[in-house]
Amino acid sequence: MISLVVPAYNEERYLPRLLDSVDTAAGAYRAAGGAIEVIVADNGSTDGTARIAAGRGCRVVAAVPRAIAAVRNAGARAAVGEILAFVDADARIHPRTFHEITRLLADGRVIGGTTGILPDRWSLGLAATWAVFLPLVWITGFDTGVVFCRRTDFDAAGGYEETLRFAEDVAFLYALWRLGRRTQRRLVRARRVKAIASTRKFDDHGDWHYFGLLWHGIAHYFGSGTMDDVADRYWYRPSR
Repeated sequence: MISLVVPAYNEERYLPRLLDSVDTAAGAYRAAGGAIEVIVADNGSTDGTARIAAGRGCRVVAAVPRAIAAVRNAGARAAVGEILAFVDADARIHPRTFHEITRLLADGRVIGGTTGILPDRWSLGLAATWAVFLPLVWITGFDTGVVFCRRTDFDAAGGYEETLRFAEDVAFLYALWRLGRRTQRRLVRARRVKAIASTRKFDDHGDWHYFGLLWHGIAHYFGSGTMDDVADRYWYRPSR
């Protein structure tokens, strides 16, 4: 079984379209003999997120505190599948996602990986942001989209680091990469089944806003300013 974990906070607008894409992929996977469970880890939503998830046949898990890493881990703890996959509630997955995850993890030399993403719209600012980050993806092999690994390796890597308010996904991939180095296995990018990512952060903050975030990160690294306010404004006090 593959357990797909969806962390969610007030996602009634985006969750249905994700679940539509999951239903398509899960239907094809089940027809081929596979099993899927979908867990929505609800982080204290005040809208209809939990109701929508339950009505669509998902397992709903209450997750506290208000920290994305803790929410991801809460979903993982509730999962029963031998393979864990994680995707954000505002994404959409490829119809062959579960087939490709199974194919890749059938290779004992693979420890886990990511599908990568395509944005749901393009602009000059989005293209510039993409161009900045793509070389880092090529160099590190760390990508986003649907993140997947075996349950045993998730536990061995320590799960998501709950002291981090953001970038917990990068930290987890680094921990998984280190575990892979020790066990002679590698991370992979399942580029044939890229997820479609929402550009709502760009809609809310502007198509060039990532460069401002980079500046804040550099200033914080050299001891000037703090990232707490940025984390609150960007991740934990959204307009939704």
